[in-house]
Amino acid sequence: MTSPISRVARGGKSIYGAPLGILMLEARFPRIPGDMGNGETWPFPVLFRVVRGATPERVVLQGARGLLPDFIAAAQELVQLGAEGITTNCGFLSLFQRELAEAAGVPVATSALMQVPWVQAMLPPGRRVGVVTVSKDSLTPAHLEAAGVPLDTPVAGTETGREFFRVLIRAEKEDLDTGLAEQDILEAGRALVTAHPEVGAIVLECTNMPPYAAALRAALGIPVYDIYSMTCWFQAGLRPRQFSGW
Repeated sequence: MTSPISRVARGGKSIYGAPLGILMLEARFPRIPGDMGNGETWPFPVLFRVVRGATPERVVLQGARGLLPDFIAAAQELVQLGAEGITTNCGFLSLFQRELAEAAGVPVATSALMQVPWVQAMLPPGRRVGVVTVSKDSLTPAHLEAAGVPLDTPVAGTETGREFFRVLIRAEKEDLDTGLAEQDILEAGRALVTAHPEVGAIVLECTNMPPYAAALRAALGIPVYDIYSMTCWFQAGLRPRQFSGW
């Protein structure tokens, strides 16, 4: 008789098939398709964990003071559930990059800003990466340094706009006029390239901006990168594509 083939399924996790964990801020605004917190945004399964008390206002405008232990605990919980890599729901959490990576024990990518050096390496001489952020005044040298971003990087923010900052950071209401939000981001992008015509590509700091990236690319005619592009790259390493036919 032919002996049965031994097949051993490896255990040790609570959840399987979702190797990427996302640390979420606590907020109530709508997360439209393309937003990091909308599960339908992702072409692969993800694990979400909301960090209680980590409001956008506290993280962006108050430098996430006092929140590091909460983010570490949430990251460790995601790893215990089955996450093999961790990212976050706010580019301003670059401040916690080193500590989270050390505590989680798995690859961690806290901020879309980490793409700036990669994109800069792709641009022709004389061209620079610019950043569009939800709050220029709050994006400090410490945030940039933690993500490996040169301190002289051109930056424009949305805090003077009519909708995006008011809803997402100030939480003035729960509903979002997406048309006005898009205009806020387009205006920030246009201001950036007007002030810095050498900008040859843009990285969107805010994880709520990917729904508007295509409109910004169409308006400015230069490449736009965001948390979606970075997370898809990150996932591609956690689960490389298997090729066949050879």
